[in-house]
Amino acid sequence: MKLLNLCFSFVLILTTVSISAQDFKDLDKSPMDAVITRNQDNSPLARIIYSRPKKKNRVIFGELVPYGKIWRTGANEATEITFYEDVLFNSEKVKAGTYALYTIPNKENWVVIINKAINTWGAYSYDDSLDILRTSVEARNTAATIEDFSVTFKPTKYGSDLLMGWDDTFVEIPIQKL
Repeated sequence: MKLLNLCFSFVLILTTVSISAQDFKDLDKSPMDAVITRNQDNSPLARIIYSRPKKKNRVIFGELVPYGKIWRTGANEATEITFYEDVLFNSEKVKAGTYALYTIPNKENWVVIINKAINTWGAYSYDDSLDILRTSVEARNTAATIEDFSVTFKPTKYGSDLLMGWDDTFVEIPIQKL
């Protein structure tokens, strides 16, 4: 009888654990993602950690993300960029290190900002006195709608181009190793 009760208790515990382990309803609506680019010798050049909000039939730029206002460049925490060596970021020098990556989207161009403050939530505590670089890049139209905010790298002869896009807009920023 003790063995029967023990077996019954064991099955009950496994069933309870199994049922509760399948409850994923509170998953992040804008999941975190990361991309990395490497040099031709396979050493790392840059990495970006960001969160991917969804379009969900919304007008993104000019409405959800207002033109002319600082944006965390994704969702949740401010996007983080790490340079593993000194680089030229859109032809401007940036020392190796980890930084926050903010943007100010506009209809024709985006201001891309590299900022010293890291581990910040959104752009609520953004402090422009901590900017180490501000550069402007052309805003381009995508060939197709991008449902989730996306970041990727496109390898080039001297480094990689950073591409960031969402909805019907993307920007491209060249990164070259020094």
